Amino acid sequence: MRPNKIKQMWRAGQYVTLGWLSISHGFTAEVMARLGFDALCVDLQHGTSEMRDVAVLLQAISQTDTVPVVRVAWNEPAAIMKALDLGAYGIIVPLVNTAEEAAKAVAACRYPPVGMRSSGPVRAVHYGGADYVTHANDEIVVMAMIETKEGIANLDAICATPGLDAVYIGPADLSFALGLAPRGDNPDPLHLATCDKILETAHRHGIKCVMHCASAAFAAGAVKRGFDMVMLTSDLSCMTAGARMQLDELKAKTG
Repeated sequence: MRPNKIKQMWRAGQYVTLGWLSISHGFTAEVMARLGFDALCVDLQHGTSEMRDVAVLLQAISQTDTVPVVRVAWNEPAAIMKALDLGAYGIIVPLVNTAEEAAKAVAACRYPPVGMRSSGPVRAVHYGGADYVTHANDEIVVMAMIETKEGIANLDAICATPGLDAVYIGPADLSFALGLAPRGDNPDPLHLATCDKILETAHRHGIKCVMHCASAAFAAGAVKRGFDMVMLTSDLSCMTAGARMQLDELKAKTG
């Protein structure tokens, strides 16, 4: 089976860069995949993509060495299994509140006897290799998002879930949980302290911790704080920022 670069880098003690696809277009996905991110995520929760778009987007990513990841819209086994069958090598599950919910997500990503994933890797076997089913349990990365009051309260139990590879911090919803205004790269001391607590708890249980960032500066700080993966930017954010920069420069030079 094709090895999972994310796991290889983690075993080597390296941090992983993750790009984000909010736009449901194959060419956008291909361009982002060729920029040098270690992994690239198709966002089914808040992006414009639906499950019908996933196969095309994963095909675009798979032209490169970038690891294909999918954030599903909900902790629903059928959607998780479908994304995996289409070739996702990593699954991000939002709004995980309890160890039971984390275990449900893990089970959907693992073949029996350790999980409940149904056998039918229609595209995954072509991407991953003929021995995909034999080795998929060891290669697929499962990440549970910690972003609610209940998730924080159950953090230890969630991080102790057998088979869970990482917890993923959703900063905007975590801000809601802490009584703060939602934002990315939140500098509030309470938010920073909570993120560090999540990081420490994950590492204490032997799993990884991921920070969702909005800027290179904040991502660099997260790496220095010990985070194992940083989501750096999205296709939509880059398009918006680039267009705004050019437009503002034009107005400044002609004003």
